[in-house]
Order: sequence, then C-alpha cells, then structure tokens
Amino acid sequence: MASIEELLKNKGITKPKVTKRSDQRWPDEIRNVKITRKFCKHALGSCLIEVGDTRVICAANVENKVPPHLKNTGSGWITAEYGMLPSSTNTRMVRESSKGRPQGRTHEIQRLIGRSLRAAVNLHDVGERTIWIDCDVLQADGGTRTASITGSYIALKDALETLCAQQIIGRSPIREQVAAISVGIIDGEIFLDLNYEEDSRADVDMNVVMTGSGSIIEIQGTAEGRAFTKDQMGSLVNMAEKGIGQLMILQNQALGIA
Repeated sequence: MASIEELLKNKGITKPKVTKRSDQRWPDEIRNVKITRKFCKHALGSCLIEVGDTRVICAANVENKVPPHLKNTGSGWITAEYGMLPSSTNTRMVRESSKGRPQGRTHEIQRLIGRSLRAAVNLHDVGERTIWIDCDVLQADGGTRTASITGSYIALKDALETLCAQQIIGRSPIREQVAAISVGIIDGEIFLDLNYEEDSRADVDMNVVMTGSGSIIEIQGTAEGRAFTKDQMGSLVNMAEKGIGQLMILQNQALGIA
C-alpha cells in the first residue's frame, strides 16, 4: 500500500520550500494529536481530543425521539451542541447560557458538526432516534471546530457500536470515516493545521471536512486580506487532504483499527 507521501507525490504535491514555523512544524505538518477514548463515564461514546494546545471533549448520547419532520419516517437524526468554557481562551469567555441563547458563531459550528457526521451515517439504520453530539472546548488554540468534528467521529462510532452491542440497532450505521482540518495562506505560502497565532494573520483561512474515500463534505474558505485564485484553492484542498489522511490514521489507531 502506498504511503501518504507517495500518494501526494503522485498528485504533484511536494513539501513547500520554506522555513519551519514558530512551533517548529513544516508548513505541511499537522500538530501533535492525542485522542483519549471513553473520556466521559456516562456517555455512550466519548473522547478527549488534543490538537496541539487545543483540547475538546466530544461525547455522544442517544434520545429515543426525532425532530417533528422525521416522525414516522424510520429515519434517525444526528445533531450537535458546541461551547467554549470560560477559561478556554486567554480572556474569560462569558457562558452563552448567561446571554440567554447561543451566538451566531456557535450556531454555525454546531450545524457544521451535525452536517459532517450525518454524511458519515445511514440514518435509516439508526432508527427513529437522535444522536446528540456535545463538544466542549477546554482550551482553544485554533481549529476548535475541526478538532470537534475529528473527535466527534470517534465518539459517534463508539456510541453506535454500543447500541449494536446492546442490540438496540441491528448493525453499525457508519458508512464513512470523517475528519476535518484547517489550512490557510500566510504571506503567499500555504500552511496546514493553523494554530491561533497563524489563523489570526492568515490572508486565507479554510476549513475542510472530508470522508475516508476522499469525498468532500464541506469547504469553508474566506479571504481575509487578499482574494485567492482557483489554483490556490486546489492547492489548499490538496494540502488539507494530506492532513485529513493523517488524522484518519490516528483515529483508526485510537479505535484499535489496523
């Protein structure tokens, strides 16, 4: 089986000829990733995912009902809630519960996580149940939404395997592996897996969600400084694909899959 580097070389992707970053990574290098499964005692599936200095708890639980539009359809649903704890950033975050409702950014991230995971699952195999994914950011240093998606896949897979073991569902509904990563352009160079310092000065910031078969679930790309070209867009997605491939290897290692 070809290595990730060989696959990338075949696609014409080579290591950028620039110096290392402030954290001593190469531009196409992901941060150190650690995944701790079964982090929450009472969740059907859970993990703590650490991506550099970003740390997120992801937990999955089931509710035996679905939204009104899915009643009597035989289909299940997957939805997410996301939040940043007060001490997750260098200045205290105000809890959104004290504001009365989630803010716009939170809604956007919650919907992204839900869409990403629904693309991985045959919802009819779930039955008329809702899988709730809770993502709580303990510490933020860039990439909290992508870390949430990558970690939530672990929590979701473990939760569904638990439901199978309990004979609540007949088979695992997982169709695809899912992971996500950020990529950006800084001073004309492409960088993978941006930390907060890099993200804050990037000319282009992009989040990419992909499946294990290489299909794209979502691309969120924004030019903060100057517009980017179609060729740069392709290079950004190719770089993200490399990082996502590495994350999926780490996901499988955490799940005990060879």
